[in-house]
Amino acid sequence: MLPRRIRARRFPLLVAFALGSLLVGLTPWLGVASPGQPGGRGPTPPPAFGQQTAKSSPHHGVAPANAMEPTAPVLDRTGWTATASDEETVGENGRAANVLDGDTATIWHSRWTGTPAPLPHSITVDMHRTAVVSALVYRPRASGANGRVGEYRISVSADGANWGSPVATGTLADDGSAKTLGFAPQGARFVRLTAVTEAGNRGPWTSAAELDLLGDPGTPAATVDLPRTGWTATASDEETVGENGRAANVLDGDAATMWHSRWSGTPAPLPHSITVDMHRMAAVSALVYQPRRDGTNGRAGAYTITTSADGTTFGTPVATGTWRDDDTVKAATFTRPAKARYIRLTVTREAGDRGPWTSAAEIRLSGPATPGTHGSWSRITGFPLVPVATAVLPGDKLLAWSAYAVDRFGGSNGYTQTAILDLKTGRVTQRRIDGTGHDMFCPGIAMLADGRVLVTGGSNAQKASIYDPATDAWSATTDMNIARGYQSMTLLSTGEAFVLGGSWSGATGDKAGEVWSPVTRTWRKLPGVPAAPALTADPAGAYRADNHMWLYATSAGRVLQLGPSKQMNWITTAGNGSITSAGTRADSQDAMTGNAVAYDIGKLLTLGGSPAYEKSPATRRAYTVSIDGDQVRSARTGDMRHARAFGNSVVLPDGKVAVFGGQSYPVPFSDATSVLTPELWDPATGRFTPLATMAIPRNYHSVANLLPDGRIFSGGGGLCGDCATNHADGAVFTPPYLLNADGSPKPRPVITGGVPPRAAAGSSLTVGTGGPVASFVLMRAAAATHSTDNDQRRVPLTSTATGTGTYAVSIPADKGVVLPGTYMLFALDAQGVPSIARFVTVS
Repeated sequence: MLPRRIRARRFPLLVAFALGSLLVGLTPWLGVASPGQPGGRGPTPPPAFGQQTAKSSPHHGVAPANAMEPTAPVLDRTGWTATASDEETVGENGRAANVLDGDTATIWHSRWTGTPAPLPHSITVDMHRTAVVSALVYRPRASGANGRVGEYRISVSADGANWGSPVATGTLADDGSAKTLGFAPQGARFVRLTAVTEAGNRGPWTSAAELDLLGDPGTPAATVDLPRTGWTATASDEETVGENGRAANVLDGDAATMWHSRWSGTPAPLPHSITVDMHRMAAVSALVYQPRRDGTNGRAGAYTITTSADGTTFGTPVATGTWRDDDTVKAATFTRPAKARYIRLTVTREAGDRGPWTSAAEIRLSGPATPGTHGSWSRITGFPLVPVATAVLPGDKLLAWSAYAVDRFGGSNGYTQTAILDLKTGRVTQRRIDGTGHDMFCPGIAMLADGRVLVTGGSNAQKASIYDPATDAWSATTDMNIARGYQSMTLLSTGEAFVLGGSWSGATGDKAGEVWSPVTRTWRKLPGVPAAPALTADPAGAYRADNHMWLYATSAGRVLQLGPSKQMNWITTAGNGSITSAGTRADSQDAMTGNAVAYDIGKLLTLGGSPAYEKSPATRRAYTVSIDGDQVRSARTGDMRHARAFGNSVVLPDGKVAVFGGQSYPVPFSDATSVLTPELWDPATGRFTPLATMAIPRNYHSVANLLPDGRIFSGGGGLCGDCATNHADGAVFTPPYLLNADGSPKPRPVITGGVPPRAAAGSSLTVGTGGPVASFVLMRAAAATHSTDNDQRRVPLTSTATGTGTYAVSIPADKGVVLPGTYMLFALDAQGVPSIARFVTVS
């Protein structure tokens, strides 16, 4: 049997780095202290993100050379016991205890002799102590396929009697690989896995070879950063002679300054402690620790955290553990929130055992989120694949796909793994699509005028496929003229689909524009629309410089390309087409892997990104772009609190924009420098406010989509095979506009009728509501991949009350305003609370 630590590295483990508000530009360079001076600064070696290196190939982007060791530790199973709803003891030794014996040849199996026990089956692990738990690792039996878990639920309990709602649900792929089922970290003693179905539907059976639990990943659940105004910090000792290593530096917002234990003369021995005084009582649920970024000496290893109301009496530790010896931001999640004024971090061992030193660049504290202010997250939903691309469908469905494999990409394999999440039931189903000959990894996507989804290029770089939600069927359409990957698409006001860029895949050369006609089902070249004017100055050249363009379609078949290049361009698509400069995006630099969101008619918000696709610091900046005829005006709005690249942004029915995930220093397939605090931008103020913390990082290959009930799906990340950063899951975020302060749902407007399945641009609808409403808005059903969603569009509507609970609602006549396609119609009350949407296809 492999040692537990080595075995854990083989699993596709959840890696979650809690970054709080600290991530505002970590550099990749790790300084080396001068000999004898633990606080000194010296030469800078190459980057070392989690000891991971990366390599490039012409067709496969950046792939991880080695799996990263998980940050979430595998909990010690000493003293644990397991019980099951039923177990097989006659035909074989299928006892529940076998999942904890360290032997993959022994299994727990549901009862199958005589009359098999019917599904569902459950197995419960009792740790006999309370610990922070963030995931269950399920290893299927190695001797056969029967009993592999399909649909599942995970529940936790402090006492084994009160379980509450599941913390995770989902569907697993029918294969023999180990599965990591993540959820928001929380204190628990009991963890229960319930199998609802057998993965292959071979029979009413469930089996498991081994179960492990993962501990604190450094991701506080349902928290927000506490404001540090007025805080002070003191330490057991600090360096003031050889450098400015005062305790106050951990609160100054500058990661280049730090607290360092005394090292000049005779170094102060371990342990070292630093105490934060908030000067007021507050509920605290996690401490976030940022190591120094200029060197390795003094990184905190073994630690304890205690709290106090008076600064004199500190109780039993609320968190203990050992942090890894790396430069990632760490967090300690408390087993329960503590009401305190003083929080003390005591370090008993230096992470690398280099000496008797301790240092910290920044320290932040997190407290429980208030739902009415910060929103709330649902349970984690597991997918049988990494959802790299998603599209919202009528009938409350979410289509997702990855590549030829559920957890990796590469080659041109001619088929794609897909899944559909039923938003009403929470069930996820999986299907492999072979009939189109198309591996649809890293594609362009456009939502067509009739509600179908057009997917182009990617690993099979010239292919184009169409998904029809009305028939749940995939079909091939004509190949593109130019092979592409990482290209961008948008539907045009004419009903045609436009594509540009995409040098990640296919032969090298200018990836000029072309247009697909729904009438002829063929592609027409646009020689007058070369990609060159829209390139960024990426050091990798066109291979990276023409990726993921931000496209906004307007009237008469025109398109504004407003990023990620700092130069914007007007594009016409009639005849041979043309591309002309629309000026620069104010003082913005190139912003690759940022994104743009249309929050109003002719008004867009651009967020984040970085000058190069990878390994360049991301920006906190956001800009508004307004279109008035041929005039394009851009201005800087409020900055985000966090620098982000690889993030995802979603416009809400009330016109606010939510941004999720991303990294402050983008590195594909890495969860280092993850941003776990979403933010909400208000167009009325131009300011960003924090939202409830995410439980799992969402970086490269993650997605986000507005749902028909006004909530947001956020998921995915990874797709790197046997690595630690595959996130085959997602969660639904409930924005604060739907919640009261106590978390209960606000009353919502109701659309009772008058919304036909189809309506023409320029027509008027007579919409019935359950009471008075203030406004109506159309939100285009959208598709997302690689941080880009050019299908998002919010169109406020003109409406007039025609009676009690009835309104005449006008759809704009300009198809450059309301692009043909499927929309969600929302009614909003005077406080901006939206109804559940009705789908309507506008033609």
